[in-house]
Amino acid sequence: MIKPSPFRYFKTSPEIIRLAVMLYVRFPLSLRNVEDLLHERGIDVSHETIRFWWNRFGPMFAAEIRRRRVSGMRAYSNWQWHLDEVFVKINGETHYLWRAVDHEGEILESYVTKRRDRKAALKFLRKTMKRYGSPKVIITDRLRSYGAAMKVIGNADIQEVGRWKNNRAENSHLPFRRRERAMLRFRRMQSLQTWTCRALVPLHELI
Repeated sequence: MIKPSPFRYFKTSPEIIRLAVMLYVRFPLSLRNVEDLLHERGIDVSHETIRFWWNRFGPMFAAEIRRRRVSGMRAYSNWQWHLDEVFVKINGETHYLWRAVDHEGEILESYVTKRRDRKAALKFLRKTMKRYGSPKVIITDRLRSYGAAMKVIGNADIQEVGRWKNNRAENSHLPFRRRERAMLRFRRMQSLQTWTCRALVPLHELI
């Protein structure tokens, strides 16, 4: 049975939809900024249409690329994960954005929690390992929650802690901070989680 195309009811071409979603996800642009950029290229769509495309096709694009990425990553003998967390304000309340980055700097997983304890780290690790399996090495900062969570899972022997070893994860926060400023901070925890999950798509793989 042939699977129907997800674009079959849309008059706009799939290439334009992918371009609009790519611009919004990969660069610190607002919906109206993307609308203006597309208009300069002769593509007349409203910012609400771009929002609809992002909500409709963002998860599909990200899922496609994750499947391709996982099959290739597991072949690396030196597959490393870099884990880090960064605080973010949502309506004045502090939350924590956990992030896993591989040895090539690609973001594997993001997860938003209200706490930065063992329970939150354990849930984040289990979620990431369920999707990607287990790496050869996990590099973290000195937060004790990581070590406590890894003891529960049983992979504490592959954890490495170093002051400068985790620069991969630290650098991955920079695009997020630019997006945070462009959106004038996030207003809901659900919106932040949704955006971080769909922003894992590499630029060169979307187009």
